[in-house]
Amino acid sequence: MLILPLLGAFVIAVFFRGANARHAALFTALATLATTVGYLVNFTADGSFQWAVDLPWIPQAGIRFKLGFDGIGMLLVGLTNLLLPIIVLSTYDKEYKGGYYALVLIMQTALQGVFTALDGITFYVFWELALIPIYFISATWGGVRRIGVTLKFFIYTFAGSVLMLLSLLYLYGKTPDQSFDWQQLVAVQLNATEAIWVALGFFVAFAIKMPLFPFHTWQPDTYTESPTGGTMLLSGIMLKMGIYGLMRWMLPLVPEAVHLNSIFMALAVTGILYASVIAMRLQDIKRIIAYSSIAHVGLIAAGVLTFETTGMQGALIQMLNHGINVVGLFLISDIIEKRMHTRRLAELGGIARQAPVFAVLFMIIMLGTVAVPFTNGFVGELLLLKGLYAHQLWAAVVAGFTIILCAVYMLRIYQFAMLGEAKEGAPVFADIRGVELWALGVLSVLVIVIGLFPQPILDLTAASVENLIKLK
Repeated sequence: MLILPLLGAFVIAVFFRGANARHAALFTALATLATTVGYLVNFTADGSFQWAVDLPWIPQAGIRFKLGFDGIGMLLVGLTNLLLPIIVLSTYDKEYKGGYYALVLIMQTALQGVFTALDGITFYVFWELALIPIYFISATWGGVRRIGVTLKFFIYTFAGSVLMLLSLLYLYGKTPDQSFDWQQLVAVQLNATEAIWVALGFFVAFAIKMPLFPFHTWQPDTYTESPTGGTMLLSGIMLKMGIYGLMRWMLPLVPEAVHLNSIFMALAVTGILYASVIAMRLQDIKRIIAYSSIAHVGLIAAGVLTFETTGMQGALIQMLNHGINVVGLFLISDIIEKRMHTRRLAELGGIARQAPVFAVLFMIIMLGTVAVPFTNGFVGELLLLKGLYAHQLWAAVVAGFTIILCAVYMLRIYQFAMLGEAKEGAPVFADIRGVELWALGVLSVLVIVIGLFPQPILDLTAASVENLIKLK
């Protein structure tokens, strides 16, 4: 699964241009997805790491190229490889060259590496590798302010990565065999002071990547200025790296600092209210979705920080749901902007009358984001709130507002853009067809199917979550 997109990136960069590059990237993404389905069909959800690769890399420093995935990694690798074909499809009307698609596939390799790495330095290398292609995607194909905005994003995330590396190096020094192996790092025991500093190093790095309040200031501008494909990669998949980092690395490696989770949770919950209130007042659809993502990620992170079964299970399924929904919302924003030449709500209206198919699919994805029963978002948010209620009542009460506030700003988008009368002089809105229909249709089907049948996903991750919690 890692070799296919990396090989595809090389071939596309060297041999393909224009439409052929798009087709080659789509073929590579679909081939990687087919490989992932093959792994999933033969996967045993018993909490063990399967199909592990363990090769010496720099043995003198205790560094090995070690990969493998349990149910948690399988879910996030599946999310990555499920969304990549849709992200490629969404660019079929763009004039991107082979370099763009090569960068997308390199990022796909790096993301999979993050979700399967079982060595601290291997994890760090893939973590940093994921930053490089998205930097060039955003800086090359982004909006007018792309250079300054992308530089701010790079500095934020790189600084956080250095803190994470320092935490890994400190734990490495405490292992008996001087190793970065995940299982040896988990076995390290720290005193209270050591645990606080190591946990803070991890938390800041992961909080920036998600991002959580108050480490979020790079996100709205970066999401808004990046090209739609880059925004989809950032919001649909890349932010999951931070949540995954909390779950796989910070909490199991530094359980001695679990008392800090209440402080971290307070930041996550604060971000829910802060981002939601701002989203309700904005006019730019893409920027509203960016703040919406901060609010939803805050709830997911709070679920992880309970370090309990229900909260973590809710966080995992909601990571999948958020990826599907937010990619759908950014695709919807892109379709509206292409046809109407604006993303401002005050300049939109009456689209549903001209494009009924688009209106229906927009409604489905919007309802999934709002967490209406029988959609994917309902299952995840129900489990998250239940887990928070059992852990800390105040957090559940405050976080519960995310459902109400999300309904306000999402219904506001739909009302202003889709309903009422078209503005005088506005372009005719052609209904979606072709690749747009395929991409938005697949996402809409997933919203409904996961909402009706969530149990297989919960079964996939249940044993892995229990194994993590035992490390507490």
